[in-house]
Amino acid sequence: MKWNLRMIAAQRDIWKSSELQRLLAEAGLVISAGKMSSLWAGQPVTVRLDDLDVICEVLQCDPSDLLVREPEKARARRPEPTGRGAQAPALRPAAGEGRRRGGSGRGGSSRGLVPPL
Repeated sequence: MKWNLRMIAAQRDIWKSSELQRLLAEAGLVISAGKMSSLWAGQPVTVRLDDLDVICEVLQCDPSDLLVREPEKARARRPEPTGRGAQAPALRPAAGEGRRRGGSGRGGSSRGLVPPL
């Protein structure tokens, strides 16, 4: 997620963190200088939902304006398949599956078979 507070604040003609901090305090949200610095810098570790409500009220915006999805970063976090035949284990039949007892494994039941990719 990208934290877009400074851009939204700038669109409301708020250019300094101290100015936003004052407006938030007037709305009932007193934020320490350290927390305000984190919010203003662009990557807060946490934001309480109650605080987010007040921030959105002061800036007249929605949470979706402040929190911008970055799906490519989420995809980049997925582990890469490794090794020979690197398919997800759930996609391959377990040992002994795919063949019927007493038969050749052709025709009959398809229980335990996985369709080709």
